Amino acid sequence: MFTSKFFNISTGIILVSALLWYSSCSNPSSGTSTSPKTIKNYENYCAGCHGFQLEKFEKKDWMFGNNDEDLIESIVEGRPEMGMPGFKKTFTEEEVIALAEYIKQGIPDELKEEPETQDNIHKTDELTYRVDTIVSGLDVPWGMEFLPNGNILISERSGTLYRFSDGQLHKVSGLPEIFVKGQGGLMDIKLHPDYKNNGWIYFAFSAPADEKNEEGGNTSIMRTRLKNDLLYDTEIIFNGEPDTNKSYHFGCKLAFDKDGYLFFGIGDRGYREFNPQSLTNHNGKIHRINDDGSIPEDNPFVNTENAMPSIYSYGHRNPQGTDIHPETNEVWISEHGPKGGDELNLIKPGLNYGWPVISYGINYDGTTFTDITHKEGMEQPVTYWDPSIAPCGMIFVRGDKYPGWENNILIGSLRYQYLERVVLERYNVVHQEKLLQDIGRVRNVVQDNDGYIYVAIETPGKIVKLTPVE
Repeated sequence: MFTSKFFNISTGIILVSALLWYSSCSNPSSGTSTSPKTIKNYENYCAGCHGFQLEKFEKKDWMFGNNDEDLIESIVEGRPEMGMPGFKKTFTEEEVIALAEYIKQGIPDELKEEPETQDNIHKTDELTYRVDTIVSGLDVPWGMEFLPNGNILISERSGTLYRFSDGQLHKVSGLPEIFVKGQGGLMDIKLHPDYKNNGWIYFAFSAPADEKNEEGGNTSIMRTRLKNDLLYDTEIIFNGEPDTNKSYHFGCKLAFDKDGYLFFGIGDRGYREFNPQSLTNHNGKIHRINDDGSIPEDNPFVNTENAMPSIYSYGHRNPQGTDIHPETNEVWISEHGPKGGDELNLIKPGLNYGWPVISYGINYDGTTFTDITHKEGMEQPVTYWDPSIAPCGMIFVRGDKYPGWENNILIGSLRYQYLERVVLERYNVVHQEKLLQDIGRVRNVVQDNDGYIYVAIETPGKIVKLTPVE
C-alpha cells in the first residue's frame, strides 16, 4: 500500500517508467491479455461509474488528462470534486499500474459499435414483449415526457432539450443557464397534471452559483411553457441551498401526486457529514412544494425553527427515482447508496432515512464509514441492493397494457445495464426480475399517454419502446 502522498516528481517518474515497461509486456498487440485480477479490480471499484466496457472513457467522460502521470494521479488521489475517491489505500503500486494500462487500452474494437439486435422479442415471467428503438443519436437522455399530440420532450444531461416528432429531433431553445459538469446538467421533465389547460412544463436542472458557471451550484426547479420549439413564461420556483463546488449528487426526479403536490429529491451534494441530517439546508432531502413553488401549509417542518420548509423527509444520499403509487398516493423513491446499499424507500412525512449514520454500504475505496445498519428513529429501506445496481429512473406500471405488471415498480440499473421489475405485496418485495439485460446504462423509464413503456439508454443514447405481444 502507499505510505505517503503518492504523486510527487520522483515517484511519478518511477511509476510512469514502470507503466511504460508494463505496456510493453501486456499490450494486446503483444498477445498478452490483461490479468483477471486487474479486470476484477476494475469491475469492483471503477465500472459502476465508468462502465464495464470502459465506455465512459471512450468520450473522455470523467477522465482527466491524456498522459500516464495524469491517469495515475486520478486513480491514486481521486477527483473529489467529481465524486471520485482516491484509491491509494486500496491498491498496491503494481495494481495501480495495471489498472492504468487497462484503461489506456480502451474499449475493445468489437464493442465500439452498437451490436445488432438478433432478437427483439423478450419472454418474461408474466408476459412477452417486443423491443423497438424509437429514438437514436442521443448521448445521455435524462428526462422524457410525452405531449398530448404524441411528441416526446427529451432532456440531455449536456443541457440540450429536444422535441421528437415524425422521426426527427428538433432542438428547443429558451433554457436558462445550466451548470453542466459531472452528474450535473439538465435533468427530469414533468408535465403539470392539468397541462392541457395551463401548459406548464416542469424541469429539474443544476443551476450555476455564478454567472461564469465556475463555482458550482445546486439543483433548481423551473416551470415554463412551450410554443414553436421555444420556452417562454419561465419561472424558477425552487433553488437548492447551499451551492457547492461538487459536481455530483444533484437528485433529481419529479413526480406529482393526486393532490397536485410536486415531489423531488436532492442528493447530499458530496457533504454527507453535515447535509443529510441537518434541516437547515436542502441537500440530502425529499421536498414537497405546490405547483407554483409555494410551500404547503402542512409540510412537516414549516414550523421548525431554521428548517427549510420544503423538506418532506431527510437523511437521503442521492435519490434518482421518484414516483407515486397509483392506488395509495404514497411517495416511493429509489436511491443510490455508496458501494453497496442502494435503497428502495417508502417516503413518509418528517421521517429520517438514516444517511450516513446507518447504511448497508461502504466507501468506494473499500473502507467503512459506519458499522451500523439500524438505529432507533431512522427508517429501514423496503429493500436494498448489494452489490449496488446504481438505480436511476423509476415508475409504477399503470393501466392494463402489460398484464401481470400492474402496480409493479420498474427501476433502471446504470451499473448492470438492465431494467428491474419489482413486485410488491403492500410494503413487502415478493419478487424481482431482470428485464432488457445488457441493453446499456438505463437512465430513465416512463409510460406514454396510451400506457406504453419507454426506456432511455445512455452512451450511446437511445430510447426504446416495450410493446406487449400475444
